[in-house]
Amino acid sequence: METKQVQAWKYQYPILGWAKLLISLCFLVLLTGCESDSDDAAAVDNNKLITTQFGKVMGIDASADTLSWRGIPFAKPPVGAQRWKAPQDPEPWTTTLSADEFGDFCPQYYDPNGGTSPTEVYGDEDCLYLNIWRPNTTDTDLPVYFWIHGGGNSIQMPILHKFSGANLAHISNVIVVTVNYRLGPFGWLSHPALMQGVDTADDSGNYGTLDLIKSLTWVKDNIKAFGGDPDNVTIAGESAGASNSLSLMISPPAAGLFHKVISESGGATTDTLTEGESHVNALLDRLLVADGTAADSTAAATERASMSNTDIDTYLRSKTAKQVIETYPPGSGGMISCPDKFADGTVFPSNGFDTFDAGTYTNKVPIILGTNKEESKLFMYSLDFMARIISGDASADEIELYNLAAGYSSDNWKVRGVDSLARKLTVHQSGTVFTYQFLWGAGGEDSVMPSPFGILLGAAHGMEIDFFFGNEDSLFSSYAFSEENKDGREALSAAMMSYAAQFARTGDPGSGIADDLLSWTTWSNTSGADKGILFDADYDDKILEMTTVELTDASVAATLEAEPRVDEIKSVLGY
Repeated sequence: METKQVQAWKYQYPILGWAKLLISLCFLVLLTGCESDSDDAAAVDNNKLITTQFGKVMGIDASADTLSWRGIPFAKPPVGAQRWKAPQDPEPWTTTLSADEFGDFCPQYYDPNGGTSPTEVYGDEDCLYLNIWRPNTTDTDLPVYFWIHGGGNSIQMPILHKFSGANLAHISNVIVVTVNYRLGPFGWLSHPALMQGVDTADDSGNYGTLDLIKSLTWVKDNIKAFGGDPDNVTIAGESAGASNSLSLMISPPAAGLFHKVISESGGATTDTLTEGESHVNALLDRLLVADGTAADSTAAATERASMSNTDIDTYLRSKTAKQVIETYPPGSGGMISCPDKFADGTVFPSNGFDTFDAGTYTNKVPIILGTNKEESKLFMYSLDFMARIISGDASADEIELYNLAAGYSSDNWKVRGVDSLARKLTVHQSGTVFTYQFLWGAGGEDSVMPSPFGILLGAAHGMEIDFFFGNEDSLFSSYAFSEENKDGREALSAAMMSYAAQFARTGDPGSGIADDLLSWTTWSNTSGADKGILFDADYDDKILEMTTVELTDASVAATLEAEPRVDEIKSVLGY
């Protein structure tokens, strides 16, 4: 039993309502890029000038008493002959690089005026940069928290400058790294015409994944100069970023580059090379029509059939990023639907995430898996519904149906993003799998969130990010945060950050970094045993509780079938 949202996971949760969602809000998910390196940990002593293997970088004083280095290249610009190739080392520089501005974001649909339905392409293919924050102290060998932004692997959300790792670095005493990676058809594109038969990585189609691996390699080689421990790297991400984090566990080239994983609202799917070829053929047809070579799609297919692989390779490389992306209709937030994470046999095993079942995946590391109680509300929300709630025209019956449908859809997300994965992984790495469910803001009319957003969104997709990062003004604060709920949410955020900090240090969140919280124990496959922790808060304080509940496809389906309004719920969800 799958909702349309669940079925769409293969393409990183495309759009069901994002564009409408954030009219007055900023909307979701992560972000940035920058880097740094050196061989002398002592250079961190309040010194913003750091020597990396490629040259010197000068950082800046940042908020929350941190130092930051921004916009440092971790790879050669993937332009010209480097497009659709594995990333290469950047060219060394001889003068000091001022690491005071974020690098360009990768080509994508984007509205610089803050609109939620962008139709213009912005960004630059020269976008492989990473960013670093560290406490303004002399501490060395700090854990590294490597963040992978979300956005359906086709946009960067929130876009540069909208998200900061300063509070996390300061409060948790860690090094925070955020990174750019190629997106959409520049990040993942597979077709025989692009395969030269010389380098299996170049031929893999998994360029966005290879960018992440390259940036992790840079961290391993350079982060010690910033006071970080290259042998203690936690990769974390939300949505597409979480899926990318999970995918690195099954990627042989990523072996030894990280030591823990935090997956927030992710999923575990790969695509086939056959799907990749079909996708590129459709892209070629659209390009041929767009440039006037063919009159329509039928004529384009005929023209394409006459092209050799060399012709196709030359033709694709002749197009600008803007011309390529404009052939895709922009969806919510500007996301486009593209296959990604190809099971190519090099970057990913040919059987993809089936290696989780078999136990043959490369990187068996401690992991936290989590989802939010009302994930799907982010994709179900509508401005019309909001207006009717505010005006009092939305009936109690309608609100009940909305909550029921969102609940079952979100339960399906939990099955795939947490419970089923936890059960598989525990077989092969027992005692190192931890799960959570984030509940803050859930409860509809009883939500601690200001009305009407408790009903509309509640504990929706992405809501947990600010809590893990200790941010007050980035993702959802404009509507979710209030003075009334401040004490409770700040207490919850402190607890979540404490658990994550302890996990980053030891691989076990335990009772948090100060050892004063509820003990967060591992997932157990034994029926009735602890499965995970529940994160919630009232207006005044955090609410932490372990749960023994495990959801499965069968249990969610059976509960739904017993609902008096089952047919209405299925209709809303498109079953």
